[in-house]
Amino acid sequence: MSRKRILLIDDEKSLSTVIQACLENLADWTVLKAESGREGLLKAQTEKLNAILLDVMMPDLDGFTVLQELKKNPVTQSIPVMLITAKVEPTKHEQYAQLGIAGVINKPFDPLRLAEQVAGILGWN
Repeated sequence: MSRKRILLIDDEKSLSTVIQACLENLADWTVLKAESGREGLLKAQTEKLNAILLDVMMPDLDGFTVLQELKKNPVTQSIPVMLITAKVEPTKHEQYAQLGIAGVINKPFDPLRLAEQVAGILGWN
């Protein structure tokens, strides 16, 4: 099986470093990082990706705006997107599914279980 490639779109640099280390060291995946929604959209269009981990709260474009742009673009619309957020309400999960979100990972998360969570959401087990 080829190595999985995940794009992490999150403006929190220290958290992004932790997420990247977890996924690369525990699951042997390649993690590309984007520090803004605009940078994330550009990388999603130019890189070959298996999935996107997307923060909801970002300064330039919020995660839902980024998601809408990804879903509108034929190049990126089939890439599974997971939200990683501290602002998730359990009542919103059905709404998220309707938006085409593969799953939600809550902050704070257990770094040792993150790769397992991502794999479970995407059916990579």
